[in-house]
Amino acid sequence: MASYNQMPPETLRERAKTALGRLEKCDVCPRACGANRLVGELGYCRSGRLARVSSFTPHFGEERPLVGAHGSGTIFMAGCNLSCVFCQNYDISQLGEGREVSSTKLAEMMVSLQEGGCHNINFVTPTHFAPQILEAVVEAVEMGLSVPLVYNSGGYDSVETLLLLDGIFDIYMPDAKYGSDAAAEKYSDAPDYTRVMKAAIREMHRQVGPLEIDEGGVAVRGLLVRHLVLPENQAGTREVVRFLAEEISPETYLNVMAQYHPCYKARNYPELSRPITLREYAEAVNLARAAGLDRGLGI
Repeated sequence: MASYNQMPPETLRERAKTALGRLEKCDVCPRACGANRLVGELGYCRSGRLARVSSFTPHFGEERPLVGAHGSGTIFMAGCNLSCVFCQNYDISQLGEGREVSSTKLAEMMVSLQEGGCHNINFVTPTHFAPQILEAVVEAVEMGLSVPLVYNSGGYDSVETLLLLDGIFDIYMPDAKYGSDAAAEKYSDAPDYTRVMKAAIREMHRQVGPLEIDEGGVAVRGLLVRHLVLPENQAGTREVVRFLAEEISPETYLNVMAQYHPCYKARNYPELSRPITLREYAEAVNLARAAGLDRGLGI
C-alpha cells in the first residue's frame, strides 16, 4: 500500500489546498517568480493554473527498479523551471508541447496506468505542477489509486513544496545535474542550483531514505538519484558524488547516465557540441565508486 493511502483524506485535501494557494503569487519552485497562476498568468515555467501533460504511457526505458515486469506508469508534464540548453526533451520542456488537463483527467490517467499493470505512477518534470498533482491525487485515491508515486525532477525543487509532499510520494528520483553553480547558470539559467539541489535531496532523503526494492526487484520506496555525464566534465561529477556519499548516504542509489548527445541549443556551446567519450563516462563511474557509491551504477 502506498503512503498516501495511509494518510487521512482530510490531510491530503488540506495539503492540496495549501499547495494550490501558493500559485497565487507563485513560489512553488525556487524561482518564486510571483506570477498569479490561479488566474492564468504564466510563470517562468510557462505554465498557468492547469497541469499540462505531453503524454502518459507505460515506460520501459526508465531505471530497472521502476520498470519491473510491467513498466513505470509515466506521465510527462510539459514546461519546466529550468532552461537547460542541452535538454533532450526540449519540445516538451521548453516548447511546451502538450495539452492542459483538469485534475479529474489527470487522476484518470493515473488510475488507467495502474489498471494497465504499471508498478508506479512516475511524474516526469513535476516541480512546477506539484499543486495540481496533489489536487489530482485526492481524486485518484477516491478512484482506487494504490501504487507508489514517483517524483522525477530536475532537482531544482523547493524544500517548502517538498514538505507538502511528505507522506504522499514514496519514491524521489531527482537529477543532480551539476557540481558547480557556474555551469548551472551557464547551461540551465539556475545560478543557485547546487545549493537548492543539495537542500532538496537532503529533504527527499529525510522523507524516504535509501531506495528499497522488493523481492521482485521493484522499487517500493526511497531515493534514486540521476547524474548525466557532460563532455569535458562540465557536470562537475566529483563534487556531485562527494556530496551524495558524504552528506546523504553511501547507500544512495545513483544512475550515472551516458546518453548525452548535443540537443536543442547545445551546439552553440563548443564544449557541449559532441557526445561524451567512453573514457569520460568511465571516469565518472570510477569517481562514484571511489566515493563509495556502488548501488545503481551501470543501470
